[in-house]
Amino acid sequence: MFGEKAYLLIKELDRNRDSLPPYNTELLSEIHNEVKQLVTENQEDANVSEQSRLVENVSYVPTLKIRHAAIKRNIRCILAYHYNRLKCLKTIRWQFGSILPPEVKANLSQAEIDFFSKYSSSLMQYMRGIGDDGGVNLAVNLKPPKSLYIEVRCVVDYGQLELSDGSALLLKKNSRHHLPRTECEELIRQGVLEHVV
Repeated sequence: MFGEKAYLLIKELDRNRDSLPPYNTELLSEIHNEVKQLVTENQEDANVSEQSRLVENVSYVPTLKIRHAAIKRNIRCILAYHYNRLKCLKTIRWQFGSILPPEVKANLSQAEIDFFSKYSSSLMQYMRGIGDDGGVNLAVNLKPPKSLYIEVRCVVDYGQLELSDGSALLLKKNSRHHLPRTECEELIRQGVLEHVV
């Protein structure tokens, strides 16, 4: 039946709303082959001469329309699949920064890795271009802060951290610190620090 593979692709996407499953090259290839086959069949039926249509008294128009609708549906499903994966990659960029976690990178196609890299560099270029003194990091406060200082615990031996006021701080495993939120947001996202509530 037309469009079953595309339906499976969208169903897979729906099952994995909160995560990024491995890029399904095999299923996309099968859908691509189905679209090529439908286009070829439509071209063959469209090339049948008027005389043979009159002799056989057969109308190919309904068949052509059904195949064309299947082609359009398959293409829409492929576009929806790619759009949702790219939207998920954008969300990952805002949450984790410019470095992809290895478990996510393993599930991406080369084109998606290239997209992530270009999106990340465009975002960094934009952030450098706004504000004074080299830009503003828009990814620091994804949610409005309730306080300017937070208590954090160091999860790993990180070493020395230089704060924006010029003071240096030694981050050792299990040490606790009271730091400005802006200084430690990225380290919390990277897993170096843990917010103590």
